[in-house]
Amino acid sequence: MPVEPDTVSSSAIADARAALAPDIRLTPVWPFTVPAPGLDVPLLLKCENLQLTGSFKVRGALNFVRQLDEATANRGLIAMSAGNHAQGVALAGAARGIPVTVVMPESAPLAKVNATRALGARVVIHGASLDDARAEAQAIASREGHVFVPPFDDDAVIAGQGTLGLELLDQVPDLSEVLVPAGGGGLLAGVATAIKSRRPDVRIVGVQSAAMDGIRRSFAAGRVVTTSPARTIADGVAVAGPSQRTFALIQRHVDDVIAVPDDAIAHAIVLLIERAKLVVEGAGALAVAAVQSGLYRPRGNAVAVLSGGNIDINLLGSIVRRGLVDAGRYQHLAIEVSDTPGQLALVSSVIARAGGNILEVDHNREAPGMPVGVAVLELLIEVNGLQHFNEIVQALRDTGLRGVPGSPARLVTPDARMRHGGA
Repeated sequence: MPVEPDTVSSSAIADARAALAPDIRLTPVWPFTVPAPGLDVPLLLKCENLQLTGSFKVRGALNFVRQLDEATANRGLIAMSAGNHAQGVALAGAARGIPVTVVMPESAPLAKVNATRALGARVVIHGASLDDARAEAQAIASREGHVFVPPFDDDAVIAGQGTLGLELLDQVPDLSEVLVPAGGGGLLAGVATAIKSRRPDVRIVGVQSAAMDGIRRSFAAGRVVTTSPARTIADGVAVAGPSQRTFALIQRHVDDVIAVPDDAIAHAIVLLIERAKLVVEGAGALAVAAVQSGLYRPRGNAVAVLSGGNIDINLLGSIVRRGLVDAGRYQHLAIEVSDTPGQLALVSSVIARAGGNILEVDHNREAPGMPVGVAVLELLIEVNGLQHFNEIVQALRDTGLRGVPGSPARLVTPDARMRHGGA
């Protein structure tokens, strides 16, 4: 049976806000303009990526731990998490001097694993998914007597996350809608409950990764629906679906739930770094991704919650590089040159004068089908966009350089016998 929605009350969220105020940051709300299909969209960003531990999760963890009596707290805490809940529980436990164990799946980002250990928690790596990690955490809790701290399926945790909603009502008095990232639904349920209790006119929209969109499917079906584990760069919301508790609150208070694909999430991460100067993880970029991709158009003064910023540096590098490729700012060229001194210098000087930046060079003298005395330069260059790239191509053509027939890379050609994609 679904849990009654009023198990998490507005007064419980207000109490949590008063109790947590000395221990968490009041994260800022910053204006931002999102380039989107059609007209650009003004948004306000709730920068919870700047929260302690880099995520909203510390709110729920602190609220859960503060309500434990001493005898219960002394049993120690255990949690399962891909990383953000782990850090929140680790910090909350350390604040009360309570030992913490966290079970994390093998896919957990190394940055989150290391950050959790740095906060003093014992980390156990187990299983391929969060479901595997949950089963192991519950087994350890049973064996060792620890208190299990749910990532979202708990009234105190949901109330803690809901404090973010009350902050928004104070920070944005003319608020009309909020876009909230969602995985298991703790943040979405808490924020929706908090805001709707005071401003029922405010529209609440949940945003999920299309790879694991259990809440969206549940919302459409009118019952809890779960999804199979799947790979997504939004690891913080890689959850099978909501609990009965979070879903009951979502059904009552949320207006819509949408899902966005990983490529849109990656583009939003790059956009936030370049334009807003904010480092945001995949889950944290969901709301901006929905707007930037055109999958959602805000109807009024809207806030996008940036729920976390704990992204693995290696993944971030890959995402930025892919984003630049997709935006046409990284381009490949394959150029046929005479295998004589000075040819690379010639190509480099032409590209430099045209404002391009060479990032990688592969000088290939053994390309199949190429005559003796000829080499192929395969370049990765940084440009301002496709128009700038075409200008560089034309400048290279003007020197008489030839493209490589049959190459999958872009070609530089001085005549119709050669080909160049897009030129």
